[in-house]
Amino acid sequence: MKKDELSSIILAESIDGAIHFIRGNKVLLDKDLSRLYGVATSKLVQAVKRNITRFPEDFMFQLSKDELKNWMSQIVISNPNVKMGLRKRPYAFTEQGVAMLSGILRSPQAVKVNIEIMRAFVRIRHTLASLKDVTKELSELKSFLLRHSHTTDREFKRIWQTIEKLSKPNSTKEQRKIGFDLKQ
Repeated sequence: MKKDELSSIILAESIDGAIHFIRGNKVLLDKDLSRLYGVATSKLVQAVKRNITRFPEDFMFQLSKDELKNWMSQIVISNPNVKMGLRKRPYAFTEQGVAMLSGILRSPQAVKVNIEIMRAFVRIRHTLASLKDVTKELSELKSFLLRHSHTTDREFKRIWQTIEKLSKPNSTKEQRKIGFDLKQ
């Protein structure tokens, strides 16, 4: 694997981990964007404020005190190494806001990062679309089974629990050994 490919993979993973769902939007916070772009958060925010007309509310918004408190509690639970020494409420940038940043921040690193961010948003959209499809299919299957059920309620519940277990992405499936056991 080439060095550029490896750095792109690491960048993509870093971006994927920095995307949050706030106010029903997929967003990146100013501190994460500044880290990715290699600039100070204050410089990023300053550049945005100099071009504030490019960032309407659906492109960028500042987290409320309650949103910040909720976000911080989620991050602390999921990542014990995160330092939460925030002095100001962060700004959240939607996909359109990040695209608008590309017109303000023009360094080679910013261009590369913006390309990867756009790819990450596309990956998330595809994942959410496929989850909606699976959920719809499961609902259709459940209603079909309810309408055409010749089985008892207990058997139906067992079938439905199995389907739900298989539909969960983090389900713990039994690992079967592959190969031969030579300890006989």
